[in-house]
Amino acid sequence: MKFTPQKALLTGETLDSLKARLEERKEPTFRAKQILDWVYKKRARSWDAMTNLPKELRTWLDETFVLMPAELVLNKESSDVTDKLLLKLGDNSLIETVVIRVPQEGVGIEGARKTICISTQVGCAMACAFCASGLEGLKRDLLAGEIVAQLLQVCYREDARTPRAKEELASFDNIVVMGMGEPLANYDALIQALTIVNAPWGLGFGARRITISTSGLVPKILKLAEENLSFRLAISLHGATNEIRSKIMPVNKAYPLEKLIPAVRVFNERHGRMITLEFILIEDINDSQDQAFALRDIALDLHAHVNLIPYNTVEGLPWKRPSIERQDDFANILRDADVSVTLRREKGHDIDAACGQLRLKTEKTLA
Repeated sequence: MKFTPQKALLTGETLDSLKARLEERKEPTFRAKQILDWVYKKRARSWDAMTNLPKELRTWLDETFVLMPAELVLNKESSDVTDKLLLKLGDNSLIETVVIRVPQEGVGIEGARKTICISTQVGCAMACAFCASGLEGLKRDLLAGEIVAQLLQVCYREDARTPRAKEELASFDNIVVMGMGEPLANYDALIQALTIVNAPWGLGFGARRITISTSGLVPKILKLAEENLSFRLAISLHGATNEIRSKIMPVNKAYPLEKLIPAVRVFNERHGRMITLEFILIEDINDSQDQAFALRDIALDLHAHVNLIPYNTVEGLPWKRPSIERQDDFANILRDADVSVTLRREKGHDIDAACGQLRLKTEKTLA
């Protein structure tokens, strides 16, 4: 299903596209920069707030554009400083955006590293066996403006907490495109959105602090390698052999490791950035020593960082998280081989932080 809003989304416009629209109206093109400054620098919440624009122009903007295409429905704050925003789109679809804080030693919560995790689709078609996002399949792709709107909603939320010390998203350390959906399956909208996020006239967030995660769409990885913007790449691996990966990730049947790993090498050679291998540890599925040794070999071959994530329990799915001892044993096999590895302890369980959980629970409540 494709969603076509009645009015264009202002958060999906680039500086050039907005200039072109203004030229059609015989408006001076410098107004485009003024408008985008109101959206991204001053974070105007209404057209009337854009006080240096003529009233007639503001009326046209109101008739032509949606200023904020994502409405905050729910903001759940976890005891472990992970926050989840549930957002409603113009067709009443629900998506999730997560703010993850990782406290740093000696600086407390105020000095925590902050990461925003954004979604690119309503639901997901990848059908990974362990994931809540795909339980009800793919509803639709997000528009570029809906992807950008998630970050603005985080900005609104942060601005309400404390006066802004810096413009844009400077107070956040990273953006990860790891929420609901397969980002590379919505490639054009994703690239347009991240161009807006990165641009100085947009949110001004550095491309090197943006990570795109994929389950392994090989042709799109190769296409991403040709992009001029130096985004980081994360591969949702979750199985270090084809046998295990195919059991839990249908995408592996189309793009097995023999195709995926060479594509990742191409990306590495083009951008020269360490990639990340995401690996959700699931009890008695992929947490064996054999899997650890196989993952070690892949990581060494790709000079990759490994992010181990103990499974976040999802209602209705049978999978479980391995014991802490088993998690540590798995991680130590990698560390002993000098693989760069992070073992992440569970975050956000009390607010259903696994991708898609809060959306599903809310939809069932509203049904």
